[in-house]
Amino acid sequence: MRWYKKDNSAPGSAVIFLHGGGMIAGSVEIYDPFVRQHVQWSGVPMLSVDYTLAPGTGDEAPAYEALAAIQWVLDHAATLQIDPERVAIMGDSAGGGIAAATAILARDRGINIAQQILVFPMLDDRTLEMDPQVARFATWTHEDNYTGWRALLGDRLGSPHVSAYFAPSRLEDFAGLAPAYIEVGTLDLFRDECISYAQRLLRAGVQTELHVHPGAPHGYDSLALGSSFAARWKADRVRVIRNL
Repeated sequence: MRWYKKDNSAPGSAVIFLHGGGMIAGSVEIYDPFVRQHVQWSGVPMLSVDYTLAPGTGDEAPAYEALAAIQWVLDHAATLQIDPERVAIMGDSAGGGIAAATAILARDRGINIAQQILVFPMLDDRTLEMDPQVARFATWTHEDNYTGWRALLGDRLGSPHVSAYFAPSRLEDFAGLAPAYIEVGTLDLFRDECISYAQRLLRAGVQTELHVHPGAPHGYDSLALGSSFAARWKADRVRVIRNL
């Protein structure tokens, strides 16, 4: 784990961050500039977590490691100068999926999370086909998706025996989950599963904010950072983090 905090920042909230990489790649080191930038923008400290990558996860979902990181933050709240009632879980892509799974696991274990911030999250192992209108713009393809989910789940991929702690879209009871913020682009393989997930959260009475960005591919927040579009997603994301 790596802790990020601006100098002289006031005591308050914190975010546990889980990096992307399709369940099989990525690291705290690779995401260091991303996390630093979000801490700089928001002023909110973040704990970046190097969870075990597939296929080395075995039978334990990465969400268990993320929950352990949350528990570490809660146990050290006084030292870290944070309010244990203002701790959020955040991730992008695969990390977003793990963040959603962690929110489920935390609810089931009776651990309070203030917010789940899901940036184009990877939620459903059954998303193995791509909309033809999206395919030619895809930065994360259905072949990539199969590779990542297969590495994580093995022969369980697509079967009825996949836990929501691995693939959050498998969840049946959404009641009592932490408030959610979800972003996705219209040219993202994950578009439909993210929209469906937000709808199911809302139907269960979970406060949910959903942004579906026109013309945006998977990983859009690493592209054209000086554009008016980047200013829009940055403003929304930073607002949610600051409001914890």
